[in-house]
Amino acid sequence: MDLTVQDVDRFEAARPRLEAIAYRLLGSATEAEDAVQDTFLRWQSADTARIDVPEAWLTKVLTNLCLNQLTSARARRETYVGAWLPEPLLAGDSMLGPADTAEQRESVSYAVLTLMERLTPGERAVYVLREAFGYPHREIAEILDLGESAVQQVYHRAKKHIADGRTRAEVDEAAARRVIEEFLLAAAGGRTEPLVELLTSDAISIGDGGGKVPAGTKPFLGAKAVATFMRGLLKPGKAKTALTGGSVELHLTNANGSAAVIAVAGDRVIGVMSIEVTAEGIASFRNQANPDKLERVNRHWAAMEHGKPLLTAF
Repeated sequence: MDLTVQDVDRFEAARPRLEAIAYRLLGSATEAEDAVQDTFLRWQSADTARIDVPEAWLTKVLTNLCLNQLTSARARRETYVGAWLPEPLLAGDSMLGPADTAEQRESVSYAVLTLMERLTPGERAVYVLREAFGYPHREIAEILDLGESAVQQVYHRAKKHIADGRTRAEVDEAAARRVIEEFLLAAAGGRTEPLVELLTSDAISIGDGGGKVPAGTKPFLGAKAVATFMRGLLKPGKAKTALTGGSVELHLTNANGSAAVIAVAGDRVIGVMSIEVTAEGIASFRNQANPDKLERVNRHWAAMEHGKPLLTAF
């Protein structure tokens, strides 16, 4: 059916919220955009005059499209080269969605997006709709065609899984930036011992290159292993220069609501490292280097004021 101008305006008004839901569900900005576009196609073919609450209808359609995508994504990720990490988003990206409450901010953090990969598609949908967007259990039940009591049980189970994975509380962004700056400057200085002192004993470093750029096929575990890897990452070398086309600038920035490091070669973002800083030290490095997952970041970076880099590597 042909949409009226009012129908199009209704959808466009809902688009930011739909994109934010889809991104949290899928962990991919590209896939989120596709899911929202598919939702629009279904809106276009629907009898909109018979839809009493467009927001509820659109949310239900989008959520179920994402659930189908998550189910197929699990099969694809079994053959993914190396570790799979979510697509990062820089501060100011509308797809990050609402950030008024601690729950909303945490739901889009890189650490929680990674933890949500452990949830079933249904658990993930319930958690996102409830935790990030405040949908009541009754409305979630209608969206997912479940009983309200079942939704409550799924939500509590999903929330427990996420809480169990976050055993330490993170520090505020200003404190995190100071620790990250100290760590990177020490790493560039060429010694691993000071780095170990800034890490938790069970620190981990994970990279996602998607089989397209070197990122390691297995994570580095433990403070000594992570410190050695990070020192080597910043060590000059002909192979690195050949791969990047020259020196790399490291900028302290904000991605997914937390302090992060962005690596830039020329005018191109080649990596976004999300760093989890706790009161005990740095607990994790999650480096997204897959160029397919950096397209949106590159567009946003090109439109931003960058300031001076923290340091220039190799």
